[in-house]
Amino acid sequence: MCEAEVATVLQRIGSGIEQIGLSSYQLQHLRAIKECRTSALGGHVDACTSCGTVRISYNSCRNRHCPKCQGHKRELWIQKREQELLAVPYFHVVFTLPSELNTLAMHQPKLVYDTLFAGAWQTLQAFGVQQQMQMGMIAILHTWGQQLSLHPHLHCIVPGGGVMKNGQFKAMRCDGKFLFSVKAMSKMFRAKYVSELRSQGIKDKELFDCLFTKPWVVYAKRPFGHPQSVIEYLGRYTHKVAISNSRIKQVSEREVVFSYKDYKAGGKVKEMALSHGEFVRRFARHILPHRFVRIRHFGILSSTWKRNKLAALQAQLHIKSKAVEVRTKLHCCPYCKTPTMVTLLTFGERGPPKQYLGISQPIVSCAKS
Repeated sequence: MCEAEVATVLQRIGSGIEQIGLSSYQLQHLRAIKECRTSALGGHVDACTSCGTVRISYNSCRNRHCPKCQGHKRELWIQKREQELLAVPYFHVVFTLPSELNTLAMHQPKLVYDTLFAGAWQTLQAFGVQQQMQMGMIAILHTWGQQLSLHPHLHCIVPGGGVMKNGQFKAMRCDGKFLFSVKAMSKMFRAKYVSELRSQGIKDKELFDCLFTKPWVVYAKRPFGHPQSVIEYLGRYTHKVAISNSRIKQVSEREVVFSYKDYKAGGKVKEMALSHGEFVRRFARHILPHRFVRIRHFGILSSTWKRNKLAALQAQLHIKSKAVEVRTKLHCCPYCKTPTMVTLLTFGERGPPKQYLGISQPIVSCAKS
């Protein structure tokens, strides 16, 4: 285990975690992160059929909030998206909720986050209807700021155009800028979001008055250079968690020191120190509701649409669709780098059999032809 990581903080705080006021649901997820890749979850003994390397590995928790379990899932997800790209410009849009909604988000997170997805998509749809086209969007929910504060926002990938009623793709002329006016999108997003809140039974007039007196922010970047850059971008955002282990600099007996970017100071990297309890409380704030889907596909990028019409659209855009082989590093040998690792046996929390202890190097010489 690394010297400084989220699991280290959870181990240091120990039974003190019960005093923070977390729910049993949050404690369940934190327990999984604490036990990830330790003897508590058992493990397996693998051997390479090429060079004979034997390796003992402890099981991962596979929790979507765990900093150590997202890299593999991210790679698989990205590889599956490669075969769905269109030869059109793609744009990055960020829909952010104002801080006035944080209290509601802490008490009713599913309602606030579902409404965020709905409001963002309805905003794009409204602009698409004006152009008589069906838009598309991939939206990824992030709930955190750099200091682990509550900061719900969506990172969205939007194709530079849409599909007309006759099935033909229409590209938008953007002249290097975003498809639509950012100011107009901000006002539309605010109206759509508040309308969705009302339809969900929220009747807080004081909250609504406050939301309409404050300008909302929709951030838009210039289009990506080429489709492959879309994949590279998605890799940075799809399976992120509230804080990566690499940002945790030190875990002492009393506090946690981690780095963050201060965007008000031009993105300067600074450090913050929090007590164990405050760090865990902030981290737990970003544990999503049960079975909540944080990556969603809409319009011409939705699963239903792609299943029935993607092949025809790619043919129209002269894209040769080819199956992408899903690659994984999990079964690659750490010595010869070939994907030839096989599992010899599994074991529980009591640990591996004694005959395998201390073995982590090739036990059979590589055969040379």
